[in-house]
Amino acid sequence: MTTVPPLGPALGPPLRPPLDPALGPGRRTLRRHTRRAALTCLVVLLLSAGLAVGALASGRYATPLADLWPVLTGGGDPGLRFILFELRLPRIGTALAVGAALGAAGALFQSASRNPLGSPDIVGFTVGAATGALVVLLVLDGTPLTPAVGTALGGTAVAATTLLLGGTGQRLILVGIGLCALLTSVNAYLLTRAEVTDAQNAAVWLVGSLNGSGAHLPLLVGTLTVLLPLAVLAARGLRLIETGDDKALSLGVPVRRQRRTATALAVALTAVGVAGAGPVGFIALAAPHLARRITRVAAPLVTTSAVLGAALLLAADQLAQRLVPGQQLPVGAVTGVLGGGYLALVLAWTWRGGSR
Repeated sequence: MTTVPPLGPALGPPLRPPLDPALGPGRRTLRRHTRRAALTCLVVLLLSAGLAVGALASGRYATPLADLWPVLTGGGDPGLRFILFELRLPRIGTALAVGAALGAAGALFQSASRNPLGSPDIVGFTVGAATGALVVLLVLDGTPLTPAVGTALGGTAVAATTLLLGGTGQRLILVGIGLCALLTSVNAYLLTRAEVTDAQNAAVWLVGSLNGSGAHLPLLVGTLTVLLPLAVLAARGLRLIETGDDKALSLGVPVRRQRRTATALAVALTAVGVAGAGPVGFIALAAPHLARRITRVAAPLVTTSAVLGAALLLAADQLAQRLVPGQQLPVGAVTGVLGGGYLALVLAWTWRGGSR
């Protein structure tokens, strides 16, 4: 079988290449990869369920596990019912939805760009979506629903600019980093022109926060119900592109159209994540990497990345609530620290692998 360079060559041992239908059925290998991905999803889902139960039971007003079930089934103390249904459950649901959106977006974009650093965070999609929301919030004085439109427009504009100027590969990353720096300055300027209260609220949101984020949870879940299946379908076309553009073209795969579709879905998923919790970093970068490391397959694993992203964000939020006693840190502050360290390791491994 033709040897295919792994998507992340410096992130550990070589990954198994994606299956090439033109070189044999590979049914046994396909079943093994499918079982491993399914087992990973199951384990992470169980872990997420445990984290969710812990989040429901813990907090400023700790709740014994024995008291959770009566409240969740409609009984129990009214005060505890308010805490669970109005505060904790919406926050948990938003963390899971936003994490899944960012994880799936990262998987699509890293595969479409064929670059392990091709994260929506790094190339400016996330910051662009945040800029769109800030313009609506601070300049246009939008209603509670219009920031979601701003995130979509901002992310789309940055995506179009990045793809137009950068194309794919390393140039795309460099152009994205430049746009990210530019838009970060624009966001800072917008904050200086806003009222003090609005600027304070927007500054917390810009870090990435789940505080008071449950209002639009039904909209987030409904949007993900549409986008995630489309992302899974788009990932199937990207599997052949992982074998190389020439091979994919010889098999009749419309490479440009597949890449554009995957990128558009990645932008939409990123906009959903930013609309739900602000520009939370690290999740879109790390979830696809972890999915490939665990499953040992160098292919876009959208479902596995989404499940891992949901678990990562929920775990980060629990850490943010408990890291400083008596205070709740924005979840983006925790993911930013973790993401910065993770990115430094990735770059160090990449440099070390390239210098050999």
